[in-house]
Amino acid sequence: MQQKQIVVTCNYEARRRGLRKLQLIKDAKMICPEVVIVLGEDLTKFRDVSKGLYSFLNSLIWGNQAERLGFDEVFLDVTSMIDYNLQWLAPGVRNSFFLLDKDDFTVGFEYDPTVYCGPTYPSLDDKLQPGRGSSPSDLGQRLILASHLANYIRKQLEEKHGYTSTVGISTSKLLSKLAGNVHKPRNQTTLIPPFLDDADQSDSYITQFMDDHEIGKVPGIGFKIASRIRAAVLGRENDLELYRELREDDKVTVGAVRTFPGMGPLMLDKILSGGGWPKDNGSRIWELINGVDHSEVAAARMVPTQISIEDSFRQLDTLDAVKKEMLPLASSLIRRMHTDLTDDDEEDNAKDQVSGLPERKRRWLAHPRTLRLSTRSRVPPSSTNQAQSLYNNRISRSCPVPQFIFSFNEDVNAIAERLVHESLIPTFKKLHPEKSGWRISLMNVAVTNMVDSAGSTKNSAGRDIGKMFKSQNQVLREWRIHDTDVDTGGHEGGTMQDGKEVEEPAGDEIWEDDVDSVMDTGTSCSECYICGASIPSFALQAHETYHSITD
Repeated sequence: MQQKQIVVTCNYEARRRGLRKLQLIKDAKMICPEVVIVLGEDLTKFRDVSKGLYSFLNSLIWGNQAERLGFDEVFLDVTSMIDYNLQWLAPGVRNSFFLLDKDDFTVGFEYDPTVYCGPTYPSLDDKLQPGRGSSPSDLGQRLILASHLANYIRKQLEEKHGYTSTVGISTSKLLSKLAGNVHKPRNQTTLIPPFLDDADQSDSYITQFMDDHEIGKVPGIGFKIASRIRAAVLGRENDLELYRELREDDKVTVGAVRTFPGMGPLMLDKILSGGGWPKDNGSRIWELINGVDHSEVAAARMVPTQISIEDSFRQLDTLDAVKKEMLPLASSLIRRMHTDLTDDDEEDNAKDQVSGLPERKRRWLAHPRTLRLSTRSRVPPSSTNQAQSLYNNRISRSCPVPQFIFSFNEDVNAIAERLVHESLIPTFKKLHPEKSGWRISLMNVAVTNMVDSAGSTKNSAGRDIGKMFKSQNQVLREWRIHDTDVDTGGHEGGTMQDGKEVEEPAGDEIWEDDVDSVMDTGTSCSECYICGASIPSFALQAHETYHSITD
């Protein structure tokens, strides 16, 4: 896949032919003339598929414990499913049924609970399988069940959606992610414990597994941290830039780091000092090196924590050039917001007057509060510092998200133009107060600080005002009190108006008439960009402020 003049990703067949990520397109074509290049500037289709597959995977497990990692990776915590099925196991029985529904014992699949499903690390031949003459430990039995569940999920994904997958099964996010890399593609790997009660042997399994990995390949150890650790172990700086392939003589394995003289949390703290990381970061890195990861799988979240769009450039050095490149970024950002943060409002869909079919109405699932602009500049060519990077670090500035960005009534491009003119350009000028000489090489626009929209779910930020008024009439009906006392004019059960008795309307009519009398005052109203409610113009600002307030 191509973005700009770079190969941003490639499949396994392309990798076997010598292609790699972050390679120049011209180099890729020289290495493999028959390569098929797919433009990847617009990732909308990939995001839509990713969102659908994530929802599908989440529907297959219990507890809503599904955490998305990028487009094509998901952590699934299946502990509750394994716990439940363990209680139904009969010792030594090779034919069992894995229950996928607590309320329906017919939903599930058959499996052999005495053997692992698929490859393992370390690999086991048939004679060493736990069910062939030895009993698995409690953890081993759990992992056996998890391996069969992983195989079932992989089959469902392929049969119902046509996508192959690779799965890693272990006791933590760190180990399961690394285990999934062992038998790529289209397979699974279970990182198993030993079957003897020997803690040292168990540790050696994990240590052996971790030691072969390059330090930069360990999840949680980023580029800069890995570079610092390599420099300490090698005794020299890495001849490496962020977008270059790591040379063989610069590679440092986890085993080399772990066995380096004096290496431990204190030495790692010293190595990483001054880098802006927490003071106790050495302890966390040491745990990762030894295969320890206490982080939990986050509960499934239907909306992202932020939406970010960026692009790189050869050089932007005028305000007109900046505006020109900002507009497509703003348009892409708004389209992404519509894709990831909105859904059909089925309950409130009205009938189309012509076709009689429901009109497609949209609602916001969440509202970002913060709009962020980030830029990066090239170092001036006059710089004599050869060790300095080609680029400066990114700098960012934030401002509140304007409410007009949530409108469904305006064209996306029109909203984008207004966003650039009213928010992004003023923010850019604060970020770069000088009038020229910026040499901008990258711009990023993002919305962050998400707040779930008002609704009826427990995760919502507040109550939906429109639905509250619709349901209030029904809820309050039995609590309404109707005055039946004799009035001063001697009339019972009626109301005096202009000296005449008029009939009291029924309870529902009282409520509706009262509402009508309040709204029918000639006050001009405006539609809220967020919930679509008709609000008196003088109260619109206060109403929009309400939407930004969380519980």
